Amino acid sequence: MNQKLKSIRPFVGSQNFEISRNFYKDLGFKEIILEPKLSLFQWNEISFYLQDAYVKDWIDNIMLFIEVDDTDEFWNYLQSLQLTDKYPTAKLAPVKTMPWGKECFVHDPSGILWHFGEFFNK
Repeated sequence: MNQKLKSIRPFVGSQNFEISRNFYKDLGFKEIILEPKLSLFQWNEISFYLQDAYVKDWIDNIMLFIEVDDTDEFWNYLQSLQLTDKYPTAKLAPVKTMPWGKECFVHDPSGILWHFGEFFNK
């Protein structure tokens, strides 16, 4: 099959849909409301669906990686947002350098782990 893949849009849940919606907008995503309990969040070519659905085992095991141009610059951006002041259950972890690249981490208010990083060799 010679089919061009165009995007991937994971579905993620939320413990508190309104808090998570606000968190992702504050993080920098644009929200498109699709249904009362489902929104699409976009940032350039990256997008995901946020649902008003919470299954603890599912949420506790979601990890997503977003590639950025400059992890250090993105970390500075994250810190400037003061997300942990506004969302007490959110967590940020600073840049780590690994053999393959660099990454920093964000736990959203529900506990979903986002990796933001760059690769040394593509």
